[in-house]
Amino acid sequence: MDHRRRAGRAARPRRAGRHAGRGGPAVIRVVLADDQQIVRAGVARILGPGDGFEVVAECRDGSEVVAAVRASSPDLVVMDVRMPGVGGLEATRLVRAEPDPPPVLVLTTFSDDDVLWGALEAGAGGFVLKDTTATDLIAAARAVAAGAAWFDPAVTPRVLSAYRGSVAPAQRDVRRLEALSDRELEVLRQMARGATNREIAASLVVSEGTVKSHVGAIFTKLDVRDRAAAIVLAYDRGVVTPGG
Repeated sequence: MDHRRRAGRAARPRRAGRHAGRGGPAVIRVVLADDQQIVRAGVARILGPGDGFEVVAECRDGSEVVAAVRASSPDLVVMDVRMPGVGGLEATRLVRAEPDPPPVLVLTTFSDDDVLWGALEAGAGGFVLKDTTATDLIAAARAVAAGAAWFDPAVTPRVLSAYRGSVAPAQRDVRRLEALSDRELEVLRQMARGATNREIAASLVVSEGTVKSHVGAIFTKLDVRDRAAAIVLAYDRGVVTPGG
């Protein structure tokens, strides 16, 4: 594991970010996990200082990720799915079980259908394909680091397929969605478009605290624990259209 931080640096509060300079934008600190060095190098080059990122640790195996998160207090973990030893699904579960865990953006390929829903159940905030454009990877990383969910449009149908094959019909009951108020449905639709709580608050001209209350109510009524699971359920029931 390659920790890219100076020795003796104290851990920073998670997701607080580091400022590029006085009054400058916050830098998103990233732990990058992939068993292929060439992939890590490519992702690290894209998520570089010029675009507001700093890769603070690189991991070759899922077993190294939790230690890297504890040592460097990142704002985001970019996680490969298939790694030797501890894979990305279990590593995501371990990271999300940490106190004040960073969000996880999963790197995937078209061969990973069988673990897509498992990764979401483990707490992943979204998926991006390894052959995506640099622009989309940057957008996905920024969105997930800010607390939003991100689904690569090419992956979304496979996420839905995995969800429908893994979740009991009772858990997909449309009556759960019918319990949402009109305002909660609008919040859910904006969540599905990748909006953060701050962006939703600005759109609806309400406080961010009000949006957080709506999001909490959505999670309770849908019996889900995070944005990604709520969005997949909304996709499944046709409340929102993937990519719409």
